[in-house]
Amino acid sequence: MTQTPEVTGFYEKRTGSVQYVVADPATKKCAIIDPVLDYDEKSGATATIQADGILKHIAVNGYEVQWILDTHPHADHFTAADYLKRKTGAPTAIGEKVVEVQKLWKDFYNWPDFPADGSQWDKLFAEGETFSVGNIPARVMLSPGHTLASITYVIGDAAFVHDTLFMPDSGTARADFPGGDAQVLWRSIQDILALPDETRIFTGHDYCQGGREPKWESTVAEQKATNSHMSKHLTEAEFVSAREARDKTLPMPKLILHALQVNTNAGRLPEPESNGRRYLKIPLDLLDAAWD
Repeated sequence: MTQTPEVTGFYEKRTGSVQYVVADPATKKCAIIDPVLDYDEKSGATATIQADGILKHIAVNGYEVQWILDTHPHADHFTAADYLKRKTGAPTAIGEKVVEVQKLWKDFYNWPDFPADGSQWDKLFAEGETFSVGNIPARVMLSPGHTLASITYVIGDAAFVHDTLFMPDSGTARADFPGGDAQVLWRSIQDILALPDETRIFTGHDYCQGGREPKWESTVAEQKATNSHMSKHLTEAEFVSAREARDKTLPMPKLILHALQVNTNAGRLPEPESNGRRYLKIPLDLLDAAWD
């Protein structure tokens, strides 16, 4: 019998991100998935409002943090993994293909001395690797396409898919970032939809389609039946054609150049310079996308 973890989602309105606390009710052990470090690109201010809210929830429920997990290096928000590790002592983890993303962005940022070996995390998960949250078994599925390093965490009957599938009314994630590939994304989604129909699917973003309230939970059965892309584009060729055409019309996420230099470093902000200030480095004319 598949075990059912308690899943609590925390919606971050500024970037449409969903963060999760996934707990084993029997042992009170939990994992934090895809936490957000608050960042305002207009002022350059950072804060820990979201992460502190997660920590409050954990304290109120008497949970013990066992893992701090990211599904991939995010392009639209900073990860709070480093902050939460310092607060809880729990290990950080991500998929092992993060080293490929690090190699790519190390060159983009002209960081010759940056260690592109994944050593910034405590654990790099391989395809099919297993772990647990309390007594609930978990495993890792490699889910590239949106990025080179994207993974899905299957914890009991819950799958955390982040940027592969959105809610059924919102379709699928874009595949035009550096290292992205619509054909690879299609295949990753097929693997996810091959999970049991009753598997709960938890997405990493929601953009409130049609002005509705934020949502982030569906099932494999619902995704197969009603996902606005997967129920319409029934072959790989159809999906790739539609996905690539749509991606060509999209502007780049406003924080991609800000976020990748933090998220390829496991959420560590740049070291302070001689005046005590931290500085981000923005490469000009690197990415080509539609203007918004």
